[in-house]
Amino acid sequence: MKTRNVLLAVTGSIAAYKAAELASELVQNDLSVRVILTRGGSRFISPQTFEGITGNLVASDLWGTGAGESAMEHLRLASWAEVLIVAPATADAIARLAGGRSDDLLGASALAFRGPVLIAPAMETNMFTHPATMANLELLTRRGATVIGPESGRLASGSIGSGRMSEPSEIARAVRDALRTSQSLAGRKVLVTAGPTREPIDPVRYIGNRSSGKMGYAVATEAQRRGAEVLLISGPTSLARPTGMEVIEVETSDEMRAAVLHNAPNQAVIVMCAAVADYKPSRASDGKLKRGEAQHIDVTATSDIAAEAARLAPDAVHIGFALESGPLVTAAREKLRRKGQALVVANGITPDHNPFGSETNQVVFVTESGERAFPPATKVEIGRWLWDEIEGILLSRSSTERT
Repeated sequence: MKTRNVLLAVTGSIAAYKAAELASELVQNDLSVRVILTRGGSRFISPQTFEGITGNLVASDLWGTGAGESAMEHLRLASWAEVLIVAPATADAIARLAGGRSDDLLGASALAFRGPVLIAPAMETNMFTHPATMANLELLTRRGATVIGPESGRLASGSIGSGRMSEPSEIARAVRDALRTSQSLAGRKVLVTAGPTREPIDPVRYIGNRSSGKMGYAVATEAQRRGAEVLLISGPTSLARPTGMEVIEVETSDEMRAAVLHNAPNQAVIVMCAAVADYKPSRASDGKLKRGEAQHIDVTATSDIAAEAARLAPDAVHIGFALESGPLVTAAREKLRRKGQALVVANGITPDHNPFGSETNQVVFVTESGERAFPPATKVEIGRWLWDEIEGILLSRSSTERT
């Protein structure tokens, strides 16, 4: 691996000694490492330790009062780094990152950074499993961060439980993986649809569904993490609008169709993750319908946006999603052929499992040549698996074209 730039943030945990081992392993992998040592981190390990290992001055002050630092140190570090790894990450550091705090060097640098972010938690079990910590990690994960560990084992208190920072070798491997994928989609344009549509019955009511948009947002964020130029076309959701990508907000299936077809040409990949309503009222009432006036609503089928996009942009890799309550693979393969897609992500809905709104799902990737089932996982993990698969399709097509 050619020399790449890694920014390592060390926060106030007894596991800071492992960060020195991590820095050493990264340097031995021919990576250039700079260290942010927080005030809490400096209580457990000295900056001289990291300066001796990395050969670079340690940064610690947001206001640039340290040796070699400037008042713009957070911007300089954010533009220099290709990966940001917080190891160890305390409960406080995780909360501050989730809250977007910028009153210390780590927080300001993280806000300015646009590459892969890795977080290696280290804390006592009760702190790690507290709902606040869990919610903060879920939020950071939805924004595209990768959480490594923690492991179960003996903790600083002497108790046994979850919260032990992952071993430096495992974290270093995750850093190398992040560097490999961080620019794997550079130069490629990607369109992702997400969320539901709302088809108006009158100014108050609509036909819709329970899609949260979480899966589509995870797919778009992962594409951006890999260097793609991402266009996200989103139906109405309560999710925070992603930064660093173009977002077009729509409400109805007609608006979704117009946005997709206008932007489909010249896209390398089109991922149709949105849950577009299958039907819409034939005519929306101009005024609110009174009780009893809407006992019968005439509906008409909405357009098959995915199929139209495949015909309009035949050179793109088209990906679909299928939510089924019956046989998954059969229905997904039929949809694959009918819509002209290269891969369909099939997921089931049962009385015991509804993926809408959930942080997790269980999916099957269906292609013309076969299918691949995955264990239950977070939607962020599924997004990573999906882009691994898509990159394989892109590579295969490129090889075929060269041949």
